[in-house]
Amino acid sequence: MNYKRSKYFATFEKRKINYFFIKKNSPITVVFFHGFMSNMMGAKPMAIQKFCRKKKLNFLKFEYSGHGKSTGKFTEGNLTKWTNDAKQLIKSKVKKNGHLIFVGSSMGSWIALNLIKIFKKNVKGFIGISSAPEFLEELMWKKFTNKIKKEVIKKKIYYFDHGGFTYPLSKQLIFDGRKNKILNKKINIKIPVTLFHGLNDAVVPLTFSRKVLKIFKSSKKKIIIIKNGDHSLSRKSDLKKICTELKHIIFNSPFARE
Repeated sequence: MNYKRSKYFATFEKRKINYFFIKKNSPITVVFFHGFMSNMMGAKPMAIQKFCRKKKLNFLKFEYSGHGKSTGKFTEGNLTKWTNDAKQLIKSKVKKNGHLIFVGSSMGSWIALNLIKIFKKNVKGFIGISSAPEFLEELMWKKFTNKIKKEVIKKKIYYFDHGGFTYPLSKQLIFDGRKNKILNKKINIKIPVTLFHGLNDAVVPLTFSRKVLKIFKSSKKKIIIIKNGDHSLSRKSDLKKICTELKHIIFNSPFARE
C-alpha cells in the first residue's frame, strides 16, 4: 500500500488522522468513509479516487483513529470519536458552502449518517455500500451468550469471530454504539440516496440497507442489490456500478449546474 501522498490532520483531542485529499477547482467534494478495522487504501476508495481525479472533483478519504496509519489504539476508539475525527477533518478541508457527496462502506455508512445531520446544508447525495449502522448491538451484542456478555463487561474486551473476521470488541465501544443509534431517527433532506448490498453478504444482512432507506423521508432513494455480491463489493464489476451511480448522482442533480 502506498501512503506516500497522504498527510496528517491533528484533531482538537490531539489525534493524528491520516488523510488524502484531491483539491480541484470544483464546488463538489466526494468523501469516502471506510469500514470497521479497514483503511483508506482498499479497492473502493481507490476506484472512487480515480473517478474523482478523472472528473476533476475534490476527493477526501481518511482513516479513523486506531485505523491504518492514524494514531491511537483501535480498542480505545468508538463511534463518537470516529465521527468526531471525520467531522473536524471535513470542516477543515471543505468550504462552508461546498457541496458534499458521502460514500460510506459498512460501518462507514453509520458514521456518514451521523454526519449528514451535521452537514445537512452541504450534503447533496449519499451512497451506502453494505451499510451497517448499529451493527455493534444488532449483529454482536444481541447475539452474544450471557457468558460472553459477562466476559465483555469483566475483561472489557472480547475477540469476536464473525463472517471470516476477528474483531477485538471493547466494552466501551459497544456501550458507545448505543449513544449513536440512528435507525429510529428520520433524516428530512431531499437528496439522492443509493444503497448497494450483496445477496451473498455473510457479514451484514440486506435488512440493514432496507432500514437505512426508511430513515430518509423525502429523498429520491433506491437499493441496488448485487445478486452474487459479498460484503466487500470490491470486484471490478461492483466498482464500476458504484462509480456509475456516483456519476449519475453528481452530474444529473440540480446542484451540479449551480
